[in-house]
Amino acid sequence: MSVQLPDGSVLSIEASAGTAKPITAITNANPAVATAAAHGFTDGDFVKITSGWNRLNGRVVRVKNSDTNTFQLEGVDTSDAQKFPAGSGVGSVQEVATWTQVTQVLEFSTSGGEQQFATYSFLEEDVEHQIPTTKSPQSIGLSIGDDISLPWYPILSAANDDRVPRAVRLQLPSGSMILYNGYATLNKTPTVTKGQVMALAATVSLVGDVTRYAA
Repeated sequence: MSVQLPDGSVLSIEASAGTAKPITAITNANPAVATAAAHGFTDGDFVKITSGWNRLNGRVVRVKNSDTNTFQLEGVDTSDAQKFPAGSGVGSVQEVATWTQVTQVLEFSTSGGEQQFATYSFLEEDVEHQIPTTKSPQSIGLSIGDDISLPWYPILSAANDDRVPRAVRLQLPSGSMILYNGYATLNKTPTVTKGQVMALAATVSLVGDVTRYAA
């Protein structure tokens, strides 16, 4: 059992991406193995997955045990054929070619992901029951010290304008990391309050499940 503080965490956003490459097969295994002819990935690369499996679609994962035409999706378990029907996971993969650190982060918060429920009661009962259904949309909220000369500003600005999802990586002091993928927006007008740091507000609306890796 242990706890940790986020102090010293490093936030980065996808600065450039490689060409999307077709995935012709993904195994039902733990970890899953993807087939993409002459993909060119090496162990430790980060890739964004587009897949017919909704539980995998939109996720950012790390490459492991890479071979010429195949690679493992580290930490991804697709062995349950009920959730991941065999043969339906094909799609494409795109490497996160470069990252840029988002410096001067004043606040990092998450919202959404709350479990929704269907409530029911039988005619003969005087109590209600709940079963879980979906979860609400998740997003990240950022407050960033205003400085348009820093490298992350044009990247967030472009993401705000083109509405193309970007990978986001949060590296924790322990060495572990959290990977996100989502639509980034940026309010280009900073807060202006006397006696307080000017800040820009940014959001990342997630399009796929979060992926976590231990140190």
